[in-house]
Amino acid sequence: MIVLNYSYGETGLPTTAHQIEVSAYSGWGDALNASVDGQATLSGDCTRRSASYPAKPLKPLNSWSLGEAFFDTTATGAGDIGHCATYWYLTFTNGTYTPAVTDYNINEFRCDNATAGRAVVGWVVPWYASALTYSKAATPNLVRHVQLAQGSGLPGATFAAPLTRTTSVWTIGVNRAFACPDDDVRPAGLNYDEYPLATSRNGLSAGGDRRSFAGCSLDNVPRSTGPKGASACMIPELENSSQGGTNTQFYRAERVLDGDPFRVLTTT
Repeated sequence: MIVLNYSYGETGLPTTAHQIEVSAYSGWGDALNASVDGQATLSGDCTRRSASYPAKPLKPLNSWSLGEAFFDTTATGAGDIGHCATYWYLTFTNGTYTPAVTDYNINEFRCDNATAGRAVVGWVVPWYASALTYSKAATPNLVRHVQLAQGSGLPGATFAAPLTRTTSVWTIGVNRAFACPDDDVRPAGLNYDEYPLATSRNGLSAGGDRRSFAGCSLDNVPRSTGPKGASACMIPELENSSQGGTNTQFYRAERVLDGDPFRVLTTT
């Protein structure tokens, strides 16, 4: 048989769905006389709204049977964060034979009412590192710095080595103070940019050394490589302000909470 097992949700809705499809593509003897139906269940901070998987024969070969269930979060109070795992139990019935049962589950979804700036509840896949994307057309100097920083070995560009969000005021302050000390000379119209982002757990609060690059107006800062540490670069104030807005909108839209992974990408 072929079994398609998948879920979907939305960052602005309190409901998620779990679908399953089954198709027999070969078999022999009495096996092909079986029918299949399903029951949906859950564990965690959610309730089942509805579920349907009516019994259907496996024959004819390459035909499909479908089940779909909907689940509502119970993490709806202000500041609530909940998780929900959902399951389908499939029962194969065939005359006088003992029914056969198998189950399929989906990795947990997370639902929260704790995302700053969002007044609605929504679902995300918490282990998926969403992409914060900067545009070269809008912020060319910021993009250049991100590309240089990632090219020097600092993490954030890939699923294998994402950044991790922090909302700790202490961690953010240390990241900024170490990467962008007050005693540096700041040319008129320019402002500090640090990478990894100060709002990540991957900055200098986690160890490593400060680095910079040619063209960043920080000639006294060493050029170095490796996955630990942080880079600093002077970029135009307008681009720095634009970055702040982009970051806030991204964290809000993707419901990136403290401890969540995310990536940083650039486009032309």
